Amino acid sequence: MVARDYGQYGGITQALELVGERWAMLIVRDLLVGPRRYGELAAGLPRIPSNILAARLKELQAAGVLRRVPHSRVIVYELTPYGRELEPIVLALGAWGFKAMGDPREEQIITPDSMTMDLRTAFRPQVAANLPSTAYAARFGPAELLIRVDGSSLDVRRSDLTREDGLVDLAFAAGPGIHRLISGKLAPDRAISTGVVEVLRGRGDLLNRFASTFHLAA
Repeated sequence: MVARDYGQYGGITQALELVGERWAMLIVRDLLVGPRRYGELAAGLPRIPSNILAARLKELQAAGVLRRVPHSRVIVYELTPYGRELEPIVLALGAWGFKAMGDPREEQIITPDSMTMDLRTAFRPQVAANLPSTAYAARFGPAELLIRVDGSSLDVRRSDLTREDGLVDLAFAAGPGIHRLISGKLAPDRAISTGVVEVLRGRGDLLNRFASTFHLAA
């Protein structure tokens, strides 16, 4: 059963009836990173009312987009194979939305899952394939990620930067202003000199490689 019926017969209409309700695609976005407990989904979407989160999960489950499964004595939500088919659509939406992004508002935050999907959206495997394998430890606001690029393969996972000492080529910190680097509006050396990016450990010149590997034209 869908939450909304547009009264039209067509593929786009059907898709919107299944995942077009507010917050639905952000739930899908976070589950594309990996299975999540209810509390983890709520923490990653801090403005979603609990009744809306419960309703969206129930609707997406009824539509066959996600399922509840036991994992280590707890129940987690994960995408079904049908739900995972949304990945290229979510990435394309992210690239499209990136073109309209301005400077962040003070109340806007970065979450680990949102940044993971932004990096997957901006990743250029054809460029990375011609560069040496590189490991980055990055802090984006409260989100700490380990980013490994090996040829055309990308692996992004949550991490503790203090545990990655000596295991990464470059560790850096940035806020929402990182989008200016990814868009090419801010050169890597300028990003460092203006404080948009703070090099914590490693070679600062590797930020040039990062900017080449992760790029979306705004």
